[in-house]
Amino acid sequence: MNDVILTPESEKPLGFTLGVLAAAGAFAGIFVGAANGSSPLGIVAGAIVMAGIAFVLVRLLGERHEKPARWGVIVLFAIVGFLLGGKPGLVMGALFGWFFGWFTYWIGFGRYRRALVPYLTSGQVLWHYTFRVICGAIFVFLITPILVVMPLSFNAENFFTFTPEMLSFDPAGYSLKHYRDFLTNSEWTSAVRNSLMIAPVATVISVSLGTLAAIGLSQSHVPGKRAIMAILISPMIVPLIISATGMYFFYSKIGIVGTYWGVVLAHAVLGIPFVIITVTATLVGFDRSLTRAAANMGADPVTTFFRVQMPLILPGVISGGLFAFITSFDEVVVVLFIGSAELQTLPWQMFTGLREQISPTILAAATILVGISIMLLATVELLRRRSERLRGLSPS
Repeated sequence: MNDVILTPESEKPLGFTLGVLAAAGAFAGIFVGAANGSSPLGIVAGAIVMAGIAFVLVRLLGERHEKPARWGVIVLFAIVGFLLGGKPGLVMGALFGWFFGWFTYWIGFGRYRRALVPYLTSGQVLWHYTFRVICGAIFVFLITPILVVMPLSFNAENFFTFTPEMLSFDPAGYSLKHYRDFLTNSEWTSAVRNSLMIAPVATVISVSLGTLAAIGLSQSHVPGKRAIMAILISPMIVPLIISATGMYFFYSKIGIVGTYWGVVLAHAVLGIPFVIITVTATLVGFDRSLTRAAANMGADPVTTFFRVQMPLILPGVISGGLFAFITSFDEVVVVLFIGSAELQTLPWQMFTGLREQISPTILAAATILVGISIMLLATVELLRRRSERLRGLSPS
């Protein structure tokens, strides 16, 4: 057997390294220049500075001095950031320095190929990382508005903008008064109570009906399955304003507009499609021979469902229930049509606060809702992985 010879990472061509780092520096210079009144100057300066740093780190210092070199870049960028933007600039500069110090060595010594198979062409490697950069840019675009709201909820003033004290990290610029108002103001506590009274009941109804519908539609002998499925999931496809209008006219005929059960049923209708989709996805890998074996052993359909089928599809059921709960807890359009002054939910109160009285307490409420949503979605992901393990689709 031939011996395998391991060679150290080779230094990439200097022109390639300088070009890539200059492009990255120019991109970062767009934002730095815009913050200081001149984007073109930021682009040029960023490209020149990063090309120079790359030359020093890769050609002059090399890998032997990597650690002190990277710390030096962090300190340099932190100083420049402090001179340009004070304390916030210092923090951002240190973060930029950490990234560019790592990125220079990652590009300069070919470390970007470590996790890739060796036979990939340059074009394939480029597309591999371009695709990830595009996905990361989309993620940043979607998540940035949420990240802006969170620190604003700690504003000591009744503003929806960052005050000079906040930008300078002065403790006097931060306060928990908006959270205190959210937890003590009767309007907000009443809205939270209404949401907590409506969402769980709507979730139970959604899970019960959605699970039964998914199991029924998974049977091969059901006629018109596609049409039935399309009708059942239509509430998540049809614009909410249309659904809300239709519910209002229908519910007004039967006299439940403005009642607790009217809002609950409306939210249950909106949650059922999520339960059907998640449970149907779980049933795709379900082994039908298990139910037939239970029937052969004398178990009735109800016993078979709760003792055999439900434990295996439970992750999908819980995932659908969590989505239904989030839908009910965050929904505002339908409740504006179906609800009443006594049934104002938390999203309704937030909408009213934006329309009638601008209150920064909305930011505190939004931050709390984001935190709840993150926890619930993390739970959904854990349940999804557990479901895959139970169905043998992923290793234990």
